[in-house]
Amino acid sequence: MSKTGTTPLMRQYNDIKGKYPGTILLFRVGDFYETFADDAVTVSRELGITLTKRNNGGDQTPLAGFPFHALDTYLPKLIRRGYRVAVCEQTQDPEEAKAQRKIVEREVTEIVTPGTALSDKLLDHKRNNYLVSVFKQGTTWAIAYADVSTAEFYLAQTDYNEHIQLISSLQPAELLLPKKWKGDPDRAYASFNVTWVDDWIFEGDFAYKLLTDHFRTHSLKGFGVDELIVAQIAAGALLHYVSETQKGAMGNLRKLRPFEPAGTMMLDPATKRNLELTASMSEGGTDGTLISILDETCTAMGGRLLRRRLHAPQRNIHEIKRRLEAVEALLLQHTIRGEIRSELDHMGDLERLISRIALGRCSARDIVQLKLSIQQLPKLKILINGISDPVVGEINKRIRLLIDVQERIQKALVEEPPASIRDGGMIRDGYNAELDELRDITKNGKKYVARIQQDLIKSTGISSLKLGYNRVFGYYIEVTKLHQSKVPDTFIRKQTLVNAERYITPELKEIEEKILSAEEKINSLEESLFQELRIFVAEHTEPIQELATAIAELDVLQSLAETAFRYKYVKPEVNDGDVVSIKAGRHPVVERTLPPGEPFIPNDVDLNNRDQQIIIITGPNMAGKSIILRQTGLIVLMAQIGSFVPADAAVIGIVDKIFTRVGASDNLAAGESTFLVEMNEAANILNNATPKSLILLDEVGRGTSTFDGLSIAWSLAEYLHNSPDVAAKTLFATHYHELNELESRYPRIKNFNVLVREFDGKVVFLRKLVKGGADHSYGIQVASMAGLPETVIARARQILVNLESHTLEVDVADGDDALAVVKAARQHEAATKALGIVPSQEALPQLSLFQMNMDPRQEMIFNKLRAMDPDRMTPIEALMLLTDLRRLLS
Repeated sequence: MSKTGTTPLMRQYNDIKGKYPGTILLFRVGDFYETFADDAVTVSRELGITLTKRNNGGDQTPLAGFPFHALDTYLPKLIRRGYRVAVCEQTQDPEEAKAQRKIVEREVTEIVTPGTALSDKLLDHKRNNYLVSVFKQGTTWAIAYADVSTAEFYLAQTDYNEHIQLISSLQPAELLLPKKWKGDPDRAYASFNVTWVDDWIFEGDFAYKLLTDHFRTHSLKGFGVDELIVAQIAAGALLHYVSETQKGAMGNLRKLRPFEPAGTMMLDPATKRNLELTASMSEGGTDGTLISILDETCTAMGGRLLRRRLHAPQRNIHEIKRRLEAVEALLLQHTIRGEIRSELDHMGDLERLISRIALGRCSARDIVQLKLSIQQLPKLKILINGISDPVVGEINKRIRLLIDVQERIQKALVEEPPASIRDGGMIRDGYNAELDELRDITKNGKKYVARIQQDLIKSTGISSLKLGYNRVFGYYIEVTKLHQSKVPDTFIRKQTLVNAERYITPELKEIEEKILSAEEKINSLEESLFQELRIFVAEHTEPIQELATAIAELDVLQSLAETAFRYKYVKPEVNDGDVVSIKAGRHPVVERTLPPGEPFIPNDVDLNNRDQQIIIITGPNMAGKSIILRQTGLIVLMAQIGSFVPADAAVIGIVDKIFTRVGASDNLAAGESTFLVEMNEAANILNNATPKSLILLDEVGRGTSTFDGLSIAWSLAEYLHNSPDVAAKTLFATHYHELNELESRYPRIKNFNVLVREFDGKVVFLRKLVKGGADHSYGIQVASMAGLPETVIARARQILVNLESHTLEVDVADGDDALAVVKAARQHEAATKALGIVPSQEALPQLSLFQMNMDPRQEMIFNKLRAMDPDRMTPIEALMLLTDLRRLLS
């Protein structure tokens, strides 16, 4: 950071700025937040505001600022762009500082970062905002993560791959890493907003003491994390960071929980991306995603819980069945479910409301919203009583009415309080006697003075007594000389006039103070009363958090029941077997996005580990192979979150992991080509799959040469079939028709294809999966549909005919004929030698390329032999060649 000028204001700025490195400092000056130097350049660029210069005595420091009332407009923009922002306020009255002839006192009152944001304007209400801390010791990777806005706080110890998967599933708003890693950062962190933290914070003793002090416990055994030593270090670093940014306020973080992946299905980043669970592959939004279909939640808490469940489906059969039965009970009670939805629609975001209240970052409107939400509970409990289900019944027991909280808020706050505490007018009349009196003074000042005067006349018997005011004495009592004898001893003479005396009393001075400072006292008293109320409500943080959890669970269940009702989903049978059997399955997203009147063609899929472990699916592009793969994965995943599924029937044996290898993508920034990314994903599958897994392969080996790709695809299928440790249920969509040969060689590999028909030179896609392999890709027809020029299509048909007849009687362009003939001769020679034939010179081709005078079948055989290179052939290629020759001979 470049140093700014040497005026007292700039010295104060530099002192404060130096305490918050890596942070944009919004420096309050009068009615503006100002930024200077490098911060000003950044703010000007990011917010689109004018960049100027101070130009104070030759000082050319860059300057950019905006009005203080625009903070809620500009601050969110900076945070969303990943910046950390310190808000520095004036903590002294400027008039007081001016009288003391010194600069106004200032201090940072709030530090806002992407991972610690609390404002609704900074947060997606149906998405968690995670702050994640990572640490490593030996081969153990530790993660601590918290959503400060909802008070979730978890920690976990994993291996490297699992920690990458967990971070990917959390999609953190901010990632805390030790500074010593800065020189060699892991590429897996590149897409996240990283904050580098001092290394000393990642120390065991410091972290453990910080955690036990915060939770006020002797140890961490009560949280079930006492043995997670490395994870405690990550958690301590996270807690320290939150304390620094929230200025010590962490009252909403009441529990620390261990993350237990054993009971959930871990999904790798590729699978979540390819199945488009919560983000579309095309634009990154939620349109076209599974959550866009399933999310009929009515509350923010429910929306966030549904998203978490989609990223971590259950593997516990008992829990899955409990959820399915609860969804079924809510589905059958359509009228009651509709009324429950209506009540939930009026429920505020209890998790984030109580977090802001506990941290002292709330407004009166937040507390009123909490009250309005609590008011919905009695009717909601009555409605839930109408649902006969154990899970729903347990949720009902956990919903506490919190009547004392509701009544206290009702008595204290007006129905529609102002947006800011400083604006006043939030406390109800009748709540506090002193406040009522001060308000009465400000509203009825003259009447109040007149009433005091009448009280004095009555008590003294002086009918001509008057109450007056001037700037010298303030309020005074004036008595004429005629009534001097009636003046009480408590009156204190202040001034003598020709015909009267002026007096004051201690009581009058007290009244004067009330009148003159009533407005200021009202604001101060209101704020004090509000803080008392806030602290009272904050004392109920845990029961309100528990209430929020119960409401979220109910909301998710009713949402899944609502989608099942709307889209005619069925209850799946979930068991511990090895069968995935789906009858008339549908893609939950595609069927909702088809044009009106166009039906979705359902398909059956049957997989098991006994006789149909791997299904090879062939068929042309656009036939629907990818949809069948994806819908199978989505149906299994939906069943294991406890959702009904789009099918006529489904039996789902518990799946421990879903893997996908779909489409072509690259990571050029990391130096990874399309093919390398494809192989990375394939390697991850083969190294981590189990017989309980589901694998969805959509084209393997297409990123390299045909023989290389086919060899890899063939070998991969063999490996999945023959290796007991990774013999997962697999759908393998491919254009390599040669893979259909695998069915005759391996008992658990079966061929299926997606039906198409060719009519008048065009392809008709029937979208139906049937037994048997396809032998034609219809690629030229699809290319024609895409709009390639007709000359290109015609030429492609001509070349295809030659290739399929195993000849290369295709014109060689640009004078390469001689080279081609030489290559052909060498290939012919190598082929004949491989068969034990010593060719004479006369046997070498002397005519056009590969042209010999023989019958068509012989020509095909010899053409294949000429084309091979024994020195470079793999065993699989040789096997395939022999198979093909045998087919031709027969």
